[in-house]
Amino acid sequence: MSITIVSVGKLKEKYLKDGIGEYSKRLSSYCKLQFVEVSDEKAPEELSEVEMEQVKRKEGERILAQLKPDHYLIALAIEGQMWTSEKLSSELDRLATYGRSQIAFVIGGSLGLHDEVLKRADAKLSFSKMTFPHQLMKLVLVEQVYRAFRISRGEPYHK
Repeated sequence: MSITIVSVGKLKEKYLKDGIGEYSKRLSSYCKLQFVEVSDEKAPEELSEVEMEQVKRKEGERILAQLKPDHYLIALAIEGQMWTSEKLSSELDRLATYGRSQIAFVIGGSLGLHDEVLKRADAKLSFSKMTFPHQLMKLVLVEQVYRAFRISRGEPYHK
């Protein structure tokens, strides 16, 4: 299975890089993992609705340019479905069983994902109704993907 995580913005914090690096290493025996970072759109702190839409559109275009037609796209979105770790595990197993082994997860920027990215998504996944920093979500996602593989193989880790 090949998993691509497309995210907006460059990861800067060492503690996040270290955590992602650790889970990436652990995942190497389960899947081919790739990270793609697209640049975030520079914008002032205060934005009008029109300006917010423009920022999301530009970031969305950058995201969509990184996706392959055969990617099964799971968009992280607050309005998505909330899955348990077991559900994520069973979804990854189901996709692999039915020949969808190219999976892409997408994490938007601070304003979220543009509608065009959400339309392209095969599934929308929410980790919580709370708002999290999008860079932190990359670490949480990688840990959950690792957990999902461990669950599906009946290996110790999940509690």
